[in-house]
Amino acid sequence: MDTGNEGTGGAHPWRPGQHILWRYRANGARHFHICRPVTVVRDTPELLAVWLAPGTECVRPELADGTPPHLEPLATRYTKPRTTVRCRWLGNGLLKLARPGEPWSIWLFWDRGWRFKNWYVNLEEPRSRWSGGVDSEDHFLDIVVYADRSWEWRDEDEFAQAEKAGLLDAAQMARVRDAGQQALAAIRAWGPPFSENWPSWRPDPRWRRPRLPADWARARSVSSAPCQPDRLPDHPRAS
Repeated sequence: MDTGNEGTGGAHPWRPGQHILWRYRANGARHFHICRPVTVVRDTPELLAVWLAPGTECVRPELADGTPPHLEPLATRYTKPRTTVRCRWLGNGLLKLARPGEPWSIWLFWDRGWRFKNWYVNLEEPRSRWSGGVDSEDHFLDIVVYADRSWEWRDEDEFAQAEKAGLLDAAQMARVRDAGQQALAAIRAWGPPFSENWPSWRPDPRWRRPRLPADWARARSVSSAPCQPDRLPDHPRAS
């Protein structure tokens, strides 16, 4: 894999309709535990936009006893043994937007009938780019943003538990909190991509669904299981 920083995309852009992988490393480890084959929507020096189609075969983490992580009590969610499983994305599809160097990506969700639901600011390590996709590491803490410009934090409990479990140290926690404040400043300013017409975007009907390659993580062994979209817990909205 020819790795490089995210900004190299402008020199060798992927074409709209091209298939790449969007992967996340396990926290505190070097192996990948999330892999999502996606279709390139736009690739410029300013923005990478990709589409995760419904039914796409992905890879997600699961506890070794078969429990989905979000169903495990928080106290043991990050300490029990884990494995990875093949799965299917059962949501309505997901558009991911990422700008080089920013420690987050912005996801767009729709309900059935293409009724726009919300933006989701996923705090993460700035993505590293290689010939077949981009790699990152999730930072637990997220922000949901609604069409009326109100917002709310998500997964604050998981963020705190990650520190207790040793997955993030004090310096990393501080960097993630700072990234969250930067993201909030971008939300309040309501510049791109929030000010752009992405909620009205639709995938090209001619695009075929990407396939998960056998060597998605250099010959790691996975099994099969149904996949649910990333859980969005219910919390009161804040603005």
